[in-house]
Amino acid sequence: MDENHPDGFLRHPREPIGKRDPGERIGDYREIYAPRWREDHLRQQGERCMDCGVPTCMGGCPIGNLIPEWNDLVVRGRWREALARLHATNNFPEFTGYTCPAPCEPACTLAYNADAVAIKSLERAIVDRGWEMGWIRPEPPARRTGKRVAIVGSGPAGLACTQQLNRAGHWVTVFERDEALGGLMTLGIPDFKFAKHQVERRLDQLRGEGIEFRTGVEIGPAMSLAQLRESFDAVCLAIGAQQHRDVMVPGRELGGIHFGMPYLTDENRHQAGRGAPAIDAYGKRVVVLGGGDTGADCVATAHRQGALDVAQISVREQPPTNRPADNPWPWQPRIYEQTYALEEGGQALFALNVTAFVDDDGDGAVDAIVTERVKWTLDAQGRRKDKTVLEEDIRIPADLVLIAIGFQGAQAQVLVDPGLTLADNGTLITDETMMTELDGVFASGDARRGASLVVWAIGEGRDVARHIDIYLMGTSHLPPSLQTLTPPTDG
Repeated sequence: MDENHPDGFLRHPREPIGKRDPGERIGDYREIYAPRWREDHLRQQGERCMDCGVPTCMGGCPIGNLIPEWNDLVVRGRWREALARLHATNNFPEFTGYTCPAPCEPACTLAYNADAVAIKSLERAIVDRGWEMGWIRPEPPARRTGKRVAIVGSGPAGLACTQQLNRAGHWVTVFERDEALGGLMTLGIPDFKFAKHQVERRLDQLRGEGIEFRTGVEIGPAMSLAQLRESFDAVCLAIGAQQHRDVMVPGRELGGIHFGMPYLTDENRHQAGRGAPAIDAYGKRVVVLGGGDTGADCVATAHRQGALDVAQISVREQPPTNRPADNPWPWQPRIYEQTYALEEGGQALFALNVTAFVDDDGDGAVDAIVTERVKWTLDAQGRRKDKTVLEEDIRIPADLVLIAIGFQGAQAQVLVDPGLTLADNGTLITDETMMTELDGVFASGDARRGASLVVWAIGEGRDVARHIDIYLMGTSHLPPSLQTLTPPTDG
């Protein structure tokens, strides 16, 4: 690092790029983040990086982003080089810069006893600058190998795999079952959290690099996996993990109870001008089951649709405000932090277990949920094992219930191929090269590892591209991501 800022962390407080005022942003679907940042502000934040001998922030990043390097380049005003460092490990840094929970930040050395470097803000600022300056352009390969690869799914894993394989010179065709490309980046994450023009401009870049996209094609019903294997030299299944976890209690069949992801998808389609929402929270008492990101997005969407009130229920106890002793640095802290959605309003309720959905007036629609207050006994892995009921029959009024308690694997049944096998958690089983039991058919992203972060999906896409390249060519010049501990160098 430049000798002019070794003490930047002492001179500058942590000041990440802020969000718009909750009272303002709740009235629209524009991004919740401050629309503009100052260069001098970001350079100061970059100065806070200590250039550690062992950069633990990189260890906290699933794709091994070169964080100290691009922090230093921002400080020096060398933004284009900083962008190159970003792209060296991450095909779509705006996907992570805007939506990632940033596990790199609690792993930052400063986080041991102070405030971490604002890594996510710096990442976002670099890629913002890249688009503003026109530095991000199509980079088609200089030569083609003649090999053809089919990618099934256009989420972050599928798109990262696509771009890497295309740059290795292979012809790549992406098949997407929905009418829009981008997977949950487009149809799952709300516009106010990640504007869809950010996906579209990346898709334009990929098209300019020679990639073919085919929407509205579901592999299985529309085109068999066997047909794909006959037409392409390799296939990658990046179909996500959208088998919903359910709450199977009395009254589950009542109207007004929906899964959270279809609710978000429905509103995203509405915002894109593709019809009125089928699920509308306007004037309703909304209860969201699930305390994760999907649940928060449901809360925020209900606010914008004009819900009468919103409650978000978590089955777990409220985390402490300070890091517990069994959760030391540099692990992700298990502490309570108010979500952007609850900043905008609503009530967060913890340690409530749903026991029934109730129809009070006999019209076939939910009017309330019945819960019990519980205390859980956890196993060594932190999973719920036994419960003690502290209070029974707690009723919460509800006209609309949104179930957002996670996912349990890939929707692989439609692929109808006996050669594909699923693990107990619903993911596609692969070998160490990320290939399924079908020769030349690989799997990547949530479909292979289970529902996870966007950053993991991008890393999975980059790694499976490397494996496919080796499968096709016997060797590969594509770089591995950090998650490939012992990357293969040849076939």
